[in-house]
Order: sequence, then structure tokens, then C-alpha cells
Amino acid sequence: MAKITLSKLRHSYMQNPQEPDDYALKQIDLEWEDGGAYALLGPSGCGKSTLLNIISGLVKPTEGAVLFGDKDVTELPPDQRNIAQVFQFPVIYDTMTVYDNLAFPLRNRGVDAATIDKRVHDIADMLEVSDMLDRKASGLSPDNKQKLSMGRGLVRDDVNVVMFDEPLTVIDPHLKWKLRSKLKELHQKVHHTMIYVTHDQTEALTFADQVVVMDLGEVVQIGTPVELFERPAHTFVGHFIGSPGMNVLPCGLRDGMAFLNGQKVDLEGAVKPGMQGKAEIGIRPEFVSLGTHGIDAKVRKISDVGRHSVVDAMIGDASVMAIVDGPLPNIGDDVKINFQTHQTRLYIDGWLATEAKG
Repeated sequence: MAKITLSKLRHSYMQNPQEPDDYALKQIDLEWEDGGAYALLGPSGCGKSTLLNIISGLVKPTEGAVLFGDKDVTELPPDQRNIAQVFQFPVIYDTMTVYDNLAFPLRNRGVDAATIDKRVHDIADMLEVSDMLDRKASGLSPDNKQKLSMGRGLVRDDVNVVMFDEPLTVIDPHLKWKLRSKLKELHQKVHHTMIYVTHDQTEALTFADQVVVMDLGEVVQIGTPVELFERPAHTFVGHFIGSPGMNVLPCGLRDGMAFLNGQKVDLEGAVKPGMQGKAEIGIRPEFVSLGTHGIDAKVRKISDVGRHSVVDAMIGDASVMAIVDGPLPNIGDDVKINFQTHQTRLYIDGWLATEAKG
């Protein structure tokens, strides 16, 4: 196992990149500590898989370096990086038994039979497939095939990192939560450095201790699931994480104060000095409520999502959503909207522009 460092990394699929937009990955500097659980989260095309392929050695970066511990591995091929990778589709040998599939990576490295047997049974117990060890892999259900693929990545105890590239894509939705929980449990037992690539916020936030949110080839924010939800550094993070996502409302800014449809809105703290550009208020629907006083709005839509309802109202030309547990207004009603001040943030050109109060 090893600490992974990405230093001044940039990559372009063009021969002579000139402009920032020529790069699939803008400059990235990251450090992942040994034994941590990390996720790369972002929409399709944001650069997640390119970054994963650079770490694994399948792609050589245009600029920058990849280090495992203190060793620069940028020029090393995948087979010399001591990594394990689990893909979207299970990579297993259908004609082999479950036992032989799990044993194969160890046999391929000349590990003795006794060690192989112990390791295979340990991983099989963790994956809850011990009763299937003598079965041919071809007869397994899709979720058990993916469990087996995970097991092949975890069976070695000498890997620098185990990487998961959208591993639950082909799994039925009702089974995904089981595998997500199992993977988290496995990490707590084996303590390998793990990197999980996904576009699914639930998978990333369930698995990872630290999530790297990417968009358009850039790292937008790195943080714990709680940090990303409670204090998005960029409006993209606010939109992408949460259901529904964060409200982002165009506003006016005068003398450090925000105004929404002519009405003053109290912010979480002072506006950072020197920031100029397009001003927007960001607040999550969980922190918006209806009351007898507040900002004037008109109800446009009400959605019953089971545990609560989402009220969609218009403040002037801007839509704002509120999560409501109590009595509901009617569509077309005039209402008063309230924002929890400590959760009301200002963004300038998409970036967080208010200081949090201590």
C-alpha cells in the first residue's frame, strides 16, 4: 500500500495542446493517504476515467507526475505499479470455480498453496460467497459475479491501490445498496487504499471518506460527504449533490448586502473582499421554509416525494424549492419564503464568496 500523489498533472488527447480547453484534464494536484477510501465523482466526460487510467498506467499524462509513496511511477506500465482494478463489467473466468478465480492472482505471483487457501477463504467469508467456492463462475448471478470480481481485486495484500471504475453500473438497483455496504465493510477490514469512480452521488457519498468532485476536467472541490453537502465551494457541487439540488438564485449585491427581487437577504457571513462578477444566492431546499414573514413568492408546483413534499415557488423570475413536512399551500398561492441565515451563501461567478461565521 502507498500514499498516492498527483503533482501538476495535465492531460490532452491532442498532439500540440495550446489552449486550456485543449486539455481533458486541467492541472490537478492531489494527495491520497495510505489506506483511505476515496471517490472521484462527476458527470460523464468530466475526466474521471482519464484520471483513473493515468493512475493505473494505461495513459501517460501530457504533463506532471504520479507518485506511489516516494516513487515516481509516471513512466511505469500497469504491471509494474502493483495495482488492482475492478471494472463496470465483471472480469472473471467463467470456466473456473469461484475458488480458482480468487486464487488466480495469487497463483500467478507464485504464492504458496497454504497462504492462497487462507487468503481465498478470508475474502470469500468477507464477500459472503464461501458456500459458492466449488461452483463454476458462469452460473453466478450478476451481483455475485461482481462480488467475485471485487474479490479478485482484494485478494492480494500487497497492492498499492484498488481502483473501482463504476463497479455497480450493471447491478440491479435493489442490489446496489447491498454491494455498496459490503464494499464499505471490506475497506474497513482490509485497509487498502481504494479509489472509487462514479457519476452516482449516493455511491460516492456512501463509500468514501473523501470525495473529489470533478467537472470539465477540473477538481471543483475535495471534502467529506458532510462538507460537500453543507458548504459547496461551487454552485456545480451544490447542483450535483443533493436531491433536489441546491437553489441557485440570481441576486443583486450592494455595499456587501444581497438583494433578491428587491428584498434584502441575510447571508451566513461577510462577503469576501475583492470578489466581482455574477452574484447568486445558494441555499439548499432543506433550509428553506414557508412562514408568515419573509420574501414574497408564488407557488408554482408541489411534489409529494414520500417522506416530505417539495414546494416549488417563484420569487420574481427565479424558482426556489423548499422541503416541507407540515401543511401545504395550494398551487398559485402567494407565500412568504424564509432562508436559514447560517445556510444562506453568496456565490460570485459560481465560487463561494461568503465567510462562515465562527
